[in-house]
Amino acid sequence: MARRPVAWIAAVVLFGEALGIAALNWFLGVAVDRQNMSLAGLDPHLMSVSSKAGGIAFGLYFALCGLVALLVALRDRPAAGFGRVLLISAAVVHGLLGAFTWGLVGWPAFLSMMLVLGLIVLLLMTYDRPAEPADAAPQDGTGGDGTPVTSSPAPTTP
Repeated sequence: MARRPVAWIAAVVLFGEALGIAALNWFLGVAVDRQNMSLAGLDPHLMSVSSKAGGIAFGLYFALCGLVALLVALRDRPAAGFGRVLLISAAVVHGLLGAFTWGLVGWPAFLSMMLVLGLIVLLLMTYDRPAEPADAAPQDGTGGDGTPVTSSPAPTTP
């Protein structure tokens, strides 16, 4: 099935995105620092350090999401607990980033965000297993306590 390749691709994309977002914010911090830019009287050094710290934080966040996707690919089991919550939050972040990039950057950036969102959602959905009802009879013909299941004749109507 396509579960493992989707998990591998999602992991690679998330690791690439982690590196890209960290590098972009680091570059923006260096540009602000070298040009001595100020916004409404804020300290340029503080803005530079904030941009670099934000880039590192988001880079680590996406790297952690990539690690969860990598573990899903290696184990061939769905993400559970904190890993699942992390992937769901990454999907929400990509949805919001896609909405912002549509207005600020344009449709190519929007499509890339939606591609990553689709990968994450596909990763979450392909590993979902349908829940079996608790009262379903086992396939071997025995009841829940191990006694054989017998069917009663259907009632006849006069």
